[in-house]
Amino acid sequence: MQRLSGLDAGFLSMETPTSPMHVAGLAVYDPSEVEGGWSVDQVKQVYSQRLHLAAPFRRRLVSVPFGLHHPLWIEDPDFDLDWHIRHLAVPAPGGPRELAELAGHLVALPLDRDRPLWEMWVIEGLEHGHVAVLSKVHHAAIDGASGNEITVATLDLEPDPPPTPPPDEPWEPERVPSDAELLSYAATSLARQPFRVARASARTLRATVDRQRLPGHPGTTPPPSMFSAPRTSINTAITGHRTYAMATLSLSEVKAVKNTFGVTVNDVVLALCGGALRRYFDGRGEVLDGPLVAMVPVSVRTKDQEGTLGNRVSSMLATLATDRDDPVERLHAIHEAMATGKERHAVGADALQDWAEFAAPALLGRAARLYSGMRVAGMHRPAFNVTISNVPGPPFPLYSAGARLVANYPVGPIFDGAGLNMTVMSYQDSMDFGLLACPDVLADVWSLADGLADALAELTKAAETANEAARGPKGSGGASGARRR
Repeated sequence: MQRLSGLDAGFLSMETPTSPMHVAGLAVYDPSEVEGGWSVDQVKQVYSQRLHLAAPFRRRLVSVPFGLHHPLWIEDPDFDLDWHIRHLAVPAPGGPRELAELAGHLVALPLDRDRPLWEMWVIEGLEHGHVAVLSKVHHAAIDGASGNEITVATLDLEPDPPPTPPPDEPWEPERVPSDAELLSYAATSLARQPFRVARASARTLRATVDRQRLPGHPGTTPPPSMFSAPRTSINTAITGHRTYAMATLSLSEVKAVKNTFGVTVNDVVLALCGGALRRYFDGRGEVLDGPLVAMVPVSVRTKDQEGTLGNRVSSMLATLATDRDDPVERLHAIHEAMATGKERHAVGADALQDWAEFAAPALLGRAARLYSGMRVAGMHRPAFNVTISNVPGPPFPLYSAGARLVANYPVGPIFDGAGLNMTVMSYQDSMDFGLLACPDVLADVWSLADGLADALAELTKAAETANEAARGPKGSGGASGARRR
């Protein structure tokens, strides 16, 4: 039995009928070289042997009566792997759009809180003989970094790997505790709250002092402040419907841009998203009264916490500098603001994690449902316009039951007031973007996905020009344009 952290419980409380708070991934595999063919039963066999490497997969929630304290995880006494791994086929012709449409429908479905909070859909019928696996795990159980660790643990480095060693200790299910036991557990934990509040107060005070001591950076673009984001058509109340699109860009080309202009890969990702969004709103004739602002999840997982599950994540606001016409100026403005923002964010992240422990689950849940039910999102200036997340993935090939992983598209959650999530995961020399939106606020998400390749081509051309100028009149060469999938 393990109590959820305040941040983990917060993701449960934020869930509403129109905003399921699970994260997902859409992996595409090539099973053409699997001897004897690739089947759902093989996938189940692989996962059954590795469940001990993915602890959330056998844990279910137990809520404390009256929502007095954070829920607990227990080892599910009724665990059934067949219930969690399901099978269907994509409609013909099985191209990217058919797959994305099906993924959007599946992602919209909430997870069953009476079972471990994950499910997996094996999808056949894709073109080129490929198969896909859509996996969904609640954000209360994992963040981007820990989810990536689970993904790697359940995949293989070679088509025919050696057998997975059994766990050191056999798994044992737990009895569901009674209400009296849960209340007693909550009372014991709450009795320690004054000491935790004192510690959190001290850390917050130190963080505030440290932030005030940080030097300024005259002449650079400052990070955006809360509620400085412009009003847009995508920052309003959403429905329970979902639409999804994917794009694959070259990691080598992104790194070439990074190296040319002295920025980071994450800066380039933000610039690509900013360029695509600017083109999208220009195409709609929608005039914005300021640069778009992204909410960027930031991992605060230390080396000591690597391999642990749950959430070790905070967030920061990032300008997308969409008021800058020149893409290189936009990239530099993003880089300057991110550099300053990271300094200030690093000081306060731990204090924010501390205070999350004291939030009342029942109160937070009622507030989230009230806000969603009143549909007031869009009537006020948004805190930010879009969620953008960049999760580094493995630079080497991976396999599942012998099938080679071709692409790994992430799927991040959306919620009222922020109807678009743009998440990217690197894999080998690719950057796989997944865009999730509510179709009732953003109808053509594919045009936005296509805009990412256009934005990279624009920056690649600028990098080639800059490199040619640096080499002089005898220089030649350059990177190729962005590739689409």
